[in-house]
Amino acid sequence: METVAHDGRETAYRLVETDRTGPTVLYIHGSGGSHGVWTHQYSPAGPAHPAVALDLSGHGASDDIETEPGPETLSAYADDACTVAKETGADVLVGNSLGGAVVFETVLERSLDLSGVVFAGSGARLAVHEDIREMLATDFEAAVEFFHDTDRLFHHGRGELLEQSKAQMRDAGQAVTRRDFLTCHTFDVRDRLDELTVPARAVVGEYDGLTPPSYHEYLAEELPNCEYAVLEECAHLAMLEQPGRFNEVVADFLAVTN
Repeated sequence: METVAHDGRETAYRLVETDRTGPTVLYIHGSGGSHGVWTHQYSPAGPAHPAVALDLSGHGASDDIETEPGPETLSAYADDACTVAKETGADVLVGNSLGGAVVFETVLERSLDLSGVVFAGSGARLAVHEDIREMLATDFEAAVEFFHDTDRLFHHGRGELLEQSKAQMRDAGQAVTRRDFLTCHTFDVRDRLDELTVPARAVVGEYDGLTPPSYHEYLAEELPNCEYAVLEECAHLAMLEQPGRFNEVVADFLAVTN
């Protein structure tokens, strides 16, 4: 892992560029996650382009922040993404869930020259049900199990993949994970979609019960330059359940935009 200092903290990221050509893609994880969710995107078996995956503040190896959930936290996360993008020369952003909100914030509120963006299991609004918000506040272990039930993070999560994902969320911890989901709950850019003119792609697992295909159809309809793809036999973390197909969608998008 490498780090870059900014705004009084250090943000950690993994950069893989050996023997790869094309645009540099920055992958941004979702709530309670870390850069490891993108292991199939920055590994040798991933797409044939330079890849970067960061840990948002308070996740993985990155320093934490003291921000209120909501716009203040989202702005700090966008600072993380923008700084790492500039440090590595990334010109395509890919965001999963909360990471998609970070992509929107970065594009709409920061000065960054981009050739494309991908929203993976995300949306223009990311409201979180009251029962989930209550669970995150009062029974974190129950929340971890809830998110790992069928057709949420995974379609049929099982074995090592499921346990690794649970461990990652526990490692992020209750305070950070709750902050992430509360930040998602306040996020809504439906009235600003016409401002995002950079080429976009929305990709979703067909069984995603957290950010369903309808969210992505909406993005394709409302964004000025966006298409969407539905991946079979997976849910919210399509990049882990169907990495080969996910990488194909990203590679196809890069071929069109560059």
